[in-house]
Amino acid sequence: MRWALVKVCLAVTAMVVVAFAVPLGLVVQEMASDRAFSNAERQAATIGPTLSITTDPVQLRKAVESTQMGAAQRMAVHVPAVGGGAPVEIGTGRAGAHAVEETRRMGRAMTARVAGGGSALLQPTALGSGDIAVVEIFVPESEVSNGVATAWLVLAGVGLALIVGSVAVADRLGARLVRPAERLADAAHQLGEGRLGARVPEDGPKELRSAAVAFNSMADQVVELLANERELAADLSHRLRTPLTVLRLNTASLGDGPAAEQTRAAVEQLEREVDTIIRTAREQRAPASAAGGAGAGCDASEVIRDRMAFWSALAEDEGREVRLAGVDRTVRLPVARPELAAALDALLGNVFRHTPEGTPFAVDVHDAGDAVIVLVSDAGPGIADPDAALRRGNDGGRDGSTGLGLDIVRRVAESTGGDVRIGRSMLGGTEVRVWIALDDRARGGGGGVRTRRGRRKRWGGLGG
Repeated sequence: MRWALVKVCLAVTAMVVVAFAVPLGLVVQEMASDRAFSNAERQAATIGPTLSITTDPVQLRKAVESTQMGAAQRMAVHVPAVGGGAPVEIGTGRAGAHAVEETRRMGRAMTARVAGGGSALLQPTALGSGDIAVVEIFVPESEVSNGVATAWLVLAGVGLALIVGSVAVADRLGARLVRPAERLADAAHQLGEGRLGARVPEDGPKELRSAAVAFNSMADQVVELLANERELAADLSHRLRTPLTVLRLNTASLGDGPAAEQTRAAVEQLEREVDTIIRTAREQRAPASAAGGAGAGCDASEVIRDRMAFWSALAEDEGREVRLAGVDRTVRLPVARPELAAALDALLGNVFRHTPEGTPFAVDVHDAGDAVIVLVSDAGPGIADPDAALRRGNDGGRDGSTGLGLDIVRRVAESTGGDVRIGRSMLGGTEVRVWIALDDRARGGGGGVRTRRGRRKRWGGLGG
């Protein structure tokens, strides 16, 4: 399309240049010719007074030689026979006797081509006797075309400059139109190849800007839909771990026997299948997806009480002591209820999976004004390498764990600008601290909120 615009502009400009330059050049050529012959007529008129007075050859020769054209040997005077005398020829005639007689007969000025190049102006002049003399002025070709070549060159240069300028302008305009279209097509190809981060700069003409805005919106929707689908698959699969944990623990009390062994084997196989689904979903998950939305909030205390009511039955069966703190008042969080419930189930499920039966644990909620801290503590053996456990939440795990539990918790926290940290609890085991920011001041890292890019130094003083 760019070259098509250039060709169209080139053709139009060339036609305009030809339409104006050629007639203008012809006018200049005609003006040069008129100027040369007008000058010749003036020169011929200078000898007219002398011819009206005398036809004496000596006097006429002196008069002709005194003129500019006569001195340049470009004037000739043809006087017919007067009173029975002989015709008089002054100067060098170039037009020929036929042209002279024709001029004398017609009684008006004529021009005649001269052999060897140039033209002759034949000007009739009346004598005192009533006869007609003819004054001949030679006009060379160089005088007729004087300045014409220069004018044609100037016109050609101006026309060429106009054509080059129009082509350059058309090329720039074409590039302004084509480049956004090319970027849009390239981004569409990239998106079709599965590169979901492809976007189009929203510049160029109004129509292409609108197309770019529509494409970017469509790409964002595609990414969001894919991310939501994969997150839903992963999260739902992980939530199956909660009842699976209960089943696995219950199968331990079935004793021995073929039926008990088959039940335990079936539960283990189901766990492996769920782990496979979780890993597959996490490998395909879009990295730009985020957990929860700031527009969906919930009461953290109510969600914690609800989930603890679910886990308390299993805790009672295993002889675990449970302590709750800070859930006696409403604590609003900018997190959707299902996301917070999934994060709590992930943390509590880890307690039941990785600590012996009878190990006590606690869930505390602290309102820090601009953030809410949820602590899940246990009296188990603890985690030898907390940083590795957090990395395992990112890389999918290499010790039989899917690593998705901590990843779900981290995404919930980071969706608000918060973070997750693992340390030693006052009970002697592991403590997972979930920092959930409550305002926009904490989202950008200002005010000390700890994120992956900038760690907040406000963790002290909230328990061991």
